Amino acid sequence: MKTLKTSTRIFLAGALAAGLLQAGAVSAQTVKVLSIVEHPALDAIRDGVREELKSAGYDADKNLKWEYQSAQGNTGTAAQIARKFVGDRPDVIVAIATPSAQAVVAATKSVPVVYTGVTDPVAAQLVKGMGASGTNVTGVSDQLPLEKQVALIKRVVPKVKTVGMVYNPGEANSVVVVKEMKSLLAKEGLSLREAAAPRTVDIASAAKSLVGKVDVIYTSTDNNVVSAYEALVKVANESKVPLVAADTDSVKRGAIAALGINYLDLGHQTGKIVARILKGEKPGTIASQTSDKLELFVNPGAAEKQGATLSQDLIKEAKQVVR
Repeated sequence: MKTLKTSTRIFLAGALAAGLLQAGAVSAQTVKVLSIVEHPALDAIRDGVREELKSAGYDADKNLKWEYQSAQGNTGTAAQIARKFVGDRPDVIVAIATPSAQAVVAATKSVPVVYTGVTDPVAAQLVKGMGASGTNVTGVSDQLPLEKQVALIKRVVPKVKTVGMVYNPGEANSVVVVKEMKSLLAKEGLSLREAAAPRTVDIASAAKSLVGKVDVIYTSTDNNVVSAYEALVKVANESKVPLVAADTDSVKRGAIAALGINYLDLGHQTGKIVARILKGEKPGTIASQTSDKLELFVNPGAAEKQGATLSQDLIKEAKQVVR
């Protein structure tokens, strides 16, 4: 029996390696992630999804093809990325925040879509209800009980009469919250004054328009506002207007207090759904979910800058006191 030549052995070894790589590529599953913009809460969702997938056995270094893109706050860009993602035929598309989810859902009726960080998926026309959709869409809502938000506002500013809100009228999430807050505050004998900021560059001027007309400014999880939160904080500090948020990361950036969801946990919750789909479940058989794990963050330093005083009881209740 003749010995194979070295060159032949090298060729066969290379062919075998290429075959194994090709087999690995076939078995790898693909998850594409689209976020409307990058800011701490949405980034935490993305990271939570990836961590959860890894713990479920889906590793980007082994059997998972992972691609993440941000639309940089532009809905037109989100639509373009969504169409590109759909054309690639991934196993799952994760859409972070309402504008991203709307873009992806509009682009496909067949590729599995998991939305996350969406306040009201029904109002955003992603699903018809929170039960199993029977379509290619499911996901996780970050809707907060607004009664608790109002209760927090009253604890931070006990003599509040008028609440201000800066929001993007083009974001369905924010429009829903403004409408519900107005109704809820009216029942409490309070009023709401809103200021529209359709672009991030409008946030500072919108906030300034509320100065002298409101006792406190409340910010929801509006992606436009959260992505440029420092502009709002600057106005609040200079004008001594207390700032209360729905996003706990905003407290680290200068809000006085927030009762909100842990977005890393929300990402893990989303990742569990993605893993179920990768393992063969149909998205239409999985009911949409919400999170009821709320955390209180407070920032006494921000309170001092904005002319408010936090009670010791509120500080003691906080999961995190930002210094």
